[in-house]
Amino acid sequence: MSTGTNQNGWNEYSRLVISELERLNDGIKSLGEEMQGLKQEITELKTREDNVTALRNWKAAVDEVTSPTQLQSSLKDIQDLKTFKTQAITVWAVVQIAFGVIVAVLRLL
Repeated sequence: MSTGTNQNGWNEYSRLVISELERLNDGIKSLGEEMQGLKQEITELKTREDNVTALRNWKAAVDEVTSPTQLQSSLKDIQDLKTFKTQAITVWAVVQIAFGVIVAVLRLL
């Protein structure tokens, strides 16, 4: 009887061990999946970090050429020059018309 009881106890114990091993195996698989997800997130973060680094380098290169304040000032100067050009052309046209009228009046007299 003791062999039968011993055998029965061993069967229960082996089922318990197998059950625990299966549970641990499922846990390991779950951890593996989580690690894979974390690896993907890390890759995405590295990509974003590379993009940020590239933008910083670009900004530094632009700042070496001109600062935002200098760029704004240059744009204002360009606008002022466009306004001056328009005014100068208008004044030149008015002077030419006036000169033409004066010449025409002098010829008639």
